[in-house]
Amino acid sequence: MRQEDPVATAAPVETAAMRRAIELAARGLGHTSPNPVVGCVVLDAEGRTAGEGWHERAGGPHAEVHALRAAGDRARGGTAVVTLEPCNHTGRTGPCARALIDAGVARVVYAVSDPTPTATGGAATLAAAGVDVEGGLLADEAAAGNEAWLTSVLRGRPFVLWKYAASLDGRIAAADGTSRWISSPESRADVHRLRAAADAVIVGSGTARADDPQLGARISGLSDDEISQPLRVVVDSGATAVKAGARVLDGTAPTLIAVAEDADATHLDGLAPLLRLPRAADRRGLHIPALLQALHQRDVRSVLLEGGPTLAGAFLAAQAVDKVVGYLAPVLLGAGPAAVGDAGITTIAQALRLDVTDTARLGPDLRITATPLRPALHEEN
Repeated sequence: MRQEDPVATAAPVETAAMRRAIELAARGLGHTSPNPVVGCVVLDAEGRTAGEGWHERAGGPHAEVHALRAAGDRARGGTAVVTLEPCNHTGRTGPCARALIDAGVARVVYAVSDPTPTATGGAATLAAAGVDVEGGLLADEAAAGNEAWLTSVLRGRPFVLWKYAASLDGRIAAADGTSRWISSPESRADVHRLRAAADAVIVGSGTARADDPQLGARISGLSDDEISQPLRVVVDSGATAVKAGARVLDGTAPTLIAVAEDADATHLDGLAPLLRLPRAADRRGLHIPALLQALHQRDVRSVLLEGGPTLAGAFLAAQAVDKVVGYLAPVLLGAGPAAVGDAGITTIAQALRLDVTDTARLGPDLRITATPLRPALHEEN
């Protein structure tokens, strides 16, 4: 994606409107995939808020359309402030650039350029129609809110968030294998929020055997109809971990079992769809890039990795982790499995350096959010 120049002419009211648009966009998380989350605020000619909207679900009206409908005639001569460059193509909905032109908007301020080859060019279309267009306002903040979709477009694979819960000394279970519960109820509730925002949640065979996880999302105060359930993916190269009656096979959400191409999986017939993949070069698991490519082809744009240390190490070795969320409990275990296994790092010079982007207290626990040190998504070409 091309990097936009900072918006030197943005008025304070436009900056405030963009912050509001970013907040609105977040309401679509978990509901818009494989499309982006987008928020829009329409200001009238005097700079007052005339309409707001966000992309609420895939296939539905885009954020600009919702905001223009709310603004009505007040949009004419006004400004549309939107988190993503208005689209320039007709898919299940019409092009937003044309909708803005038809509404008589005089100015459009957007945060991040659209990198999709079929949708980009909205800014040029608007400018050609005489609309004043500026890009780049609060680009970092808007890109962070759309990180899953941007990653999927720019890197050709789903965005991967690795979540783990550990004791203060880095253990995810005690020496005897028990792990319930290291983290607090507040942390576990937060994980369900992550699940609801993801397109898929992935665990490995070790977690499937040890915990028999159900992997559905449950959020207090929301009904089942209000929660988007992720695709549940079990990476079970030998096809030995999932048995009839496993909780991951219940009707809460769809399930996919990833097995090796040469695995005998006849006992899984009729239990869940299978995804056959090549083994990793060391034959100890599946080829992670092939797994992510297969999920991307199934319109999975964001993945929550909840697997144990072996699977986490494999994803890290494949350079396929985009964000880490660690829940650290004020507990010491002294022994037991570590949070991550072999990641192909043999010396300190190879260490994966992270940028801590957030810390928060959840009950007694500390939640740390960090990202690998890479160029910002909206700066990638």
